[in-house]
Amino acid sequence: MGKIYFYIIMALSFSCIGKESELKLIEEENFKRIIDNKQVNLFTLKNKNGLTAQITNYGGRIVSLWVPDKHGDFDDIVLGYESIEQYLQPKGRYFGALIGRYANRIAKGRFTLYDSIYTLTINNGDNHLHGGQKGFHNVVWSANKLSDKELKLEYLSTDGEEGYPGNLNVTVIYKLNDDNELEINYTATTDRPTHINLSQHSFFNLFGAGKGSINSHLLQINAAYFTPIDEELIPTGQIEEVKSTPFDFTNIKPMGKDIDADNQQLKFGSGYDHNFVLEGSGLRVAAKVFEPNSGRVMEVITNEPGLQFYGGNFLDERNVGKENLTYGYRTAFCLETQHFPNGPNETSFPSTLLDPDDEYHSTCIYKFSIK
Repeated sequence: MGKIYFYIIMALSFSCIGKESELKLIEEENFKRIIDNKQVNLFTLKNKNGLTAQITNYGGRIVSLWVPDKHGDFDDIVLGYESIEQYLQPKGRYFGALIGRYANRIAKGRFTLYDSIYTLTINNGDNHLHGGQKGFHNVVWSANKLSDKELKLEYLSTDGEEGYPGNLNVTVIYKLNDDNELEINYTATTDRPTHINLSQHSFFNLFGAGKGSINSHLLQINAAYFTPIDEELIPTGQIEEVKSTPFDFTNIKPMGKDIDADNQQLKFGSGYDHNFVLEGSGLRVAAKVFEPNSGRVMEVITNEPGLQFYGGNFLDERNVGKENLTYGYRTAFCLETQHFPNGPNETSFPSTLLDPDDEYHSTCIYKFSIK
């Protein structure tokens, strides 16, 4: 079995440093707590240009990400909370978290591997979502801040955890460089065959977190096909063209332009919550988002076969986040590079199998600039 690769890098390129003094960073003390006999902390990474990310080892979550606009003013563009206590509440959802062992859904929480049937935790209707009840998003990762720009996280997912086979050793390194890239590198090994599909679940708003609807954001996705879903948001196994449907983002358009179309797929997802089949192979541009008022541009670059576009359909007014801002309905979007949902049960989908002789490597690129 060959190596499985998944790449995430967040890259930023700006003509000016901007007004760093406006950054309202979260107090690291707000995250100091012992959970499951492990120390939780908040770590701040910063490069010479002022790009700043705050990351907690509770779920490996990106808590804040400060990016300048066309006037040089910084805003925090990811949803999150100001204390660890808020992340421990059900409303904490998956904001900014590392997702594993398997990002997205697995139908009925079951798969067969080498003639053995594995039953996973059911946590989304009758299905398994984002690795289970705790997954990787609600565990404490071992953390080592290697420098002002680099944080190393490690986690051992033991055999049988959430129903998955094998002891899976995972390392994730967040690294800021002076080219304004937040680079997220994953590696993993297993002692038994297992399935793996890691991702990063930041919720973005290029206006700034909690500062309005994302429906006016302009989106382009490099995909001529998508994987349709059923009423439980599980792929049907089919691959359909986006042409002449609301899922056609091959030319840039507002995220909300076709959101109210009479379309069964939009009804199933309560909006966009679908996997797109990316064009090409190797490292290439998967998507581009432009917010005209701020001038912020975000490109998604990956070598993954799929991209999940989620339009914040299940956010509601009960979500009150940083600076007491409300994270309401469709006030954030996610663009998650990935293998396809329910991949272990669809032999026609790209394989997510990891064998003991293989090593999993993973990266993606969220690249920010100003227009």
